[in-house]
Amino acid sequence: MTDCRVVVRVPATSANLGPGFDSLGLALAFHDEVEAELYTPAGGAREVKVHVEGEGAGELDLGESHLIVQAMRATFERMGAAQPAGIRLRCHNRIPHARGLGSSSAAICAGILAARALARGPYTGVGALGSQRTTDLGDDEVFQLATELEGHPDNVAPCLAGGLTIAWTEHEGPARMVKLVPDARIRPVAIVPATRLSTETARGLLPKDVPHKDASFNAGRAALLIAALTQRPESGLLLAATEDLLHQNYRAPAMPQSADLVKRLRAVGVPAVVSGAGPTILAFSTSDTQDLIAPQVGTDWHIQQMDVDPYGANVQVPETR
Repeated sequence: MTDCRVVVRVPATSANLGPGFDSLGLALAFHDEVEAELYTPAGGAREVKVHVEGEGAGELDLGESHLIVQAMRATFERMGAAQPAGIRLRCHNRIPHARGLGSSSAAICAGILAARALARGPYTGVGALGSQRTTDLGDDEVFQLATELEGHPDNVAPCLAGGLTIAWTEHEGPARMVKLVPDARIRPVAIVPATRLSTETARGLLPKDVPHKDASFNAGRAALLIAALTQRPESGLLLAATEDLLHQNYRAPAMPQSADLVKRLRAVGVPAVVSGAGPTILAFSTSDTQDLIAPQVGTDWHIQQMDVDPYGANVQVPETR
């Protein structure tokens, strides 16, 4: 088989954004890049080769259990395509792992988009997996599959679509999302600790029930946050709009340093929240708060100024070798 390759670029993301628990997400201009290649191994046996540079190097599985490989396999199956004998991945990772910046979502989206592009056949026109007829996946079906594999639509929505997204699940139905365009003045700042925290651990601290007044409070703040991010990104409005009562306080025992930093930043007027399940902090830098962030952050943290990624994941088809 002639080598078939695609390159997928996927952004980091921040979910929840304070009051938008399990619904809001923001794509960040900080990317992983994955080169995926199909080939015929010598002898025809199934073979997977994964090379990782950057985040996760020396830690991640380099075979069938790699998350991108699993997402590719699931996509080929969903499209009715034959599973390729050989998959080779070269992963250039910048998104920190287990920090609340969507590294797992990025891997899943990269795998799905790479497999779809390869099955569509960018070189032959009949499918990189041969002449076998496959069922194409539209963008909405990609979103559904990514949601199934990741578990939460708000995590994969901004990675796929870019910008600011609102995600929800219909009653007994599919996941849905809406993409919004944030105000150009929005400047996210990721404050990343050296420590990690699994999403499962953070979610396990949440109670089954919350007071009605807290749910009502968050509904109002989430609506206000949409207005602040898309129309009026003043620091005072963003500070009020990022207040949360549903999840951050409950998760604080698992990341006390993050909880303390959020309180200190907010006390000096910086709109700050826990990014995703944490422990990274996402702050919104404005003209009157940009000089207030660094003095509150200790040496154990890395400050990363980012733009919003307006486009989301994208696929590039390189020339054949």
